[in-house]
Amino acid sequence: MISYCPLCGNLMFLQQGSGRMQLTCNVCPIVQPIKQTITSRTFYKLKEIDEVLGGAEAWKNVDNTEERCPKCAHPRAYFMQIQTRSADEPMTTFYRCCSVECGHNWRD
Repeated sequence: MISYCPLCGNLMFLQQGSGRMQLTCNVCPIVQPIKQTITSRTFYKLKEIDEVLGGAEAWKNVDNTEERCPKCAHPRAYFMQIQTRSADEPMTTFYRCCSVECGHNWRD
């Protein structure tokens, strides 16, 4: 709960005063004693993370090669090459296991 001063509209601050907690305005002489427990909880929606490699749609029309999966040892994997660093650096090769049950991603 956020309280605002009824006179000037500024934010009221929590302050210890005369043995109890109170809301005070830093501009006006307004003081509001707190008579009940104040709690507030806000749950923010987490930002959805975008798929770096374009999601499942990006892997639909890629080639496969003889590359062993480090997770399930399947002998073939799909691959995609992307320029992730500057132009004078080599391209990064990303792999996805061809096994339907595994689908493990890794890079080389």
